[in-house]
Amino acid sequence: MNSEAMTRRQFLKRSGATLLGTGILAGGYAWLWEPRQLDVTYHTLRFERLPAAFDGMKVVQFSDVHLGFYSNEAYIKRIMERIQQEKPDMICFTGDIVDGEAEPMRAYMPYLYSLQAPMGKFAVLGNHDFWGQPDKVMQMLGDCGFKVLVNANHIVKSQGHSIAIVGLDDQLLGTPDPDKGLQGIPEDMFTLLLMHEPDYADVTADYSFDIQLSGHSHGGQVRLPLLGALMLPLGSKRYIKGMYKVGPRSMPLYVNRGIGETHLPLRFMCKPELTVFTLRTSHT
Repeated sequence: MNSEAMTRRQFLKRSGATLLGTGILAGGYAWLWEPRQLDVTYHTLRFERLPAAFDGMKVVQFSDVHLGFYSNEAYIKRIMERIQQEKPDMICFTGDIVDGEAEPMRAYMPYLYSLQAPMGKFAVLGNHDFWGQPDKVMQMLGDCGFKVLVNANHIVKSQGHSIAIVGLDDQLLGTPDPDKGLQGIPEDMFTLLLMHEPDYADVTADYSFDIQLSGHSHGGQVRLPLLGALMLPLGSKRYIKGMYKVGPRSMPLYVNRGIGETHLPLRFMCKPELTVFTLRTSHT
C-alpha cells in the first residue's frame, strides 16, 4: 500500500511539474519569442479596373504598431528595414501607430521617416490613435512623410493614368464617410481603400472600392487550437485575419495581423505580419 501510494504521489508531482513547465515554456514563447517572429506574406491580386501603367505595382501594408506598449526600438528598426527591402511602390499603414499617448511615437519617427516609396506613403488612424491625441498623431505621421487620409482621397498618377487611394475615419471613435472619401473620384477609376476596422467592409462593399485593407484585429493576437482567436475587439468580430470576399461584388478585404500587441504583451499562434501585394491588371 505504501509503495502504491508513493507511486501515485510521484505521478501527481511529476504531472504537476510537467504542466507547470509547459505553462512556463508556452508563456515564455508567447511573451518573448513569437511577438518578434515577423511573418511576411505575399499576395498577387488581379483587377479589371487597374490600368496597365500600374500593372505589377507593389504595395506593402503594415498595421497596429502600438508604440508605447512594450515597444522595442531595435525591433521597430528591423521592421522598417524589412519593409524597405521589398522595394515598395506604395506603403499603406492601416491604423494604431500608438497604443495610447502620442509622445512615445517621437523616438521612432526617424525609422518611419526612412521609409521610401515612389508612389507615396498613406495612413489612416485607428481607435488607439484617438486615445493618443489624434491631431498630434496625424502631425507626426505627416512629419514622417505619410499622407493621412480622413474621409479623403489622393490620386496617384503614372504614365498618364490614375488610381485613387481613399482613407476613412475610424469606425469606433470617428465618423467614417465613404461618400465623402470618394468625392471627386471618377466612377470607373481603380480605388484602394484603407480602413482600420475590417467589419466596416459590410458597408464599403456596397460602394465602388476595388479592395479594402484593414488591421485592428491583430488576428486575435492569442489563438488556441480548436478555439481560435481569444481576443477580438469591436469592429473585428466577423473578419479576423487574411483574405475575404465581401458583398455582392465579392470585394477583396485583407485583414493584416499587425506588428505590435495591446492589453497583453503576448502573441500565440498569431505572428506579427507585413503584407506585400503585387497588383496586376486582368487585361495582361
